[in-house]
Amino acid sequence: MKVTTEELYSIFKEYRTITTDSRKCVRNSIFFALKGDNFDGNKFASQALAEGCAYAVVDEPEFVTDERTILVDDVLQTLQSLARIHRRVLNIPVIAITGTNGKTTTKELTTACLSQKYSVLATEGNLNNHIGVPLTLLKLTKAHEIAVIEMGANHPGEIKTLVNIAEPNFGIITNVGKAHLQGFGSFEGVINTKCELYDYIRQRGGHIFLHHENIFLQPKSIGIEKSEYGETPGLFISGKLKSCSPYLSFDFSRQNGGAVSVDTHLIGSYNLPNALAASAVAAYFGVPDNAIKKALETYQPQNRRSQLLKTANNTLILDAYNANPTSMNAALDNFIDMDAPHKAVILGDMGELGADSEIEHRKIVARLKGAGFEKIILAGAEFTKAAEGLECYPATEDLVDSLRNNPLKGFTVLVKGSRFMQLEKCIDLL
Repeated sequence: MKVTTEELYSIFKEYRTITTDSRKCVRNSIFFALKGDNFDGNKFASQALAEGCAYAVVDEPEFVTDERTILVDDVLQTLQSLARIHRRVLNIPVIAITGTNGKTTTKELTTACLSQKYSVLATEGNLNNHIGVPLTLLKLTKAHEIAVIEMGANHPGEIKTLVNIAEPNFGIITNVGKAHLQGFGSFEGVINTKCELYDYIRQRGGHIFLHHENIFLQPKSIGIEKSEYGETPGLFISGKLKSCSPYLSFDFSRQNGGAVSVDTHLIGSYNLPNALAASAVAAYFGVPDNAIKKALETYQPQNRRSQLLKTANNTLILDAYNANPTSMNAALDNFIDMDAPHKAVILGDMGELGADSEIEHRKIVARLKGAGFEKIILAGAEFTKAAEGLECYPATEDLVDSLRNNPLKGFTVLVKGSRFMQLEKCIDLL
């Protein structure tokens, strides 16, 4: 049968679970037959119904089998429209978070702080794209009071698409840096795409939380109601770094308020703006200082993002979830400043840099040579071209073989690289 999105929403109100994987069909769920480069979900609609789905949404007439198969013009657009309707019906504050680096950590910290007072729905994992955002929104219930939605992008226009689905009232751009240059075309392209969030918030009369010291974002925020955070005294939330050896400790204070001392489990001074952003959001929504402190101090980083691991042989700073020139330099800045003995670095290629890839890898190599590390190990095709005499391996598997035969012992090791390098494969050998 063919229905409108509004009619489909009436069905959704009765069958609230959505699945896009025919292998994960919860009974009485709705299967959305999405398409990808190498698959067509329409072909699995009948299987999804047989596995227990109440309905299957398809966009190819030949796969309509009975009244439980719902025909639409475009399954993806229907999923996105359904999420937008649901967001409007529940009409709670939606906070959108994007940025080159730190958006997932900021999302997690913001959620932790807000959860001290509110029932919060937040993006799970990295479901931050044109499919993940609507799937997250469709998990909203009447019990939720605030939604924190992470938004990722690697091409112009993607943030515009996501904000038009989620319709956020509030926004944070953590920062802008050199990442996905192959898709964005230039650093200016990165800035303009991330600031599609600001454009939407400005048009809708919403509110942003702005990192005061960010020279690229300040001029883009003109004309928007804002609360600023940073290390400058007198802001809505001001912070002061105390130490970072190895964990981040800092003070924060509200405007004209007293200082609150926070000792986190976060590695890296580059996480200070992320923690201050979360503090600013929580303060804006009336979370008390002591509750913000509790949330920040009890948060434990996960999923290879700035994690500190102590093994039988070494102390690891595992930051192998992703990498780009901005985050790589920030990690090196922190590691250089860290008070730790016998420092070693294991770095993997930075992906999606396009024509800038060779020069950006050479810049990292040049920096490593003057950093004074006892041991430098590189991996990946791009670092191999730029290594200039440093120890380097064409692939992660080659690096693993070397560590197996020549184990490191007694080092503090920074491990960082792009996701495709899978440097976590080295952990058991370190």
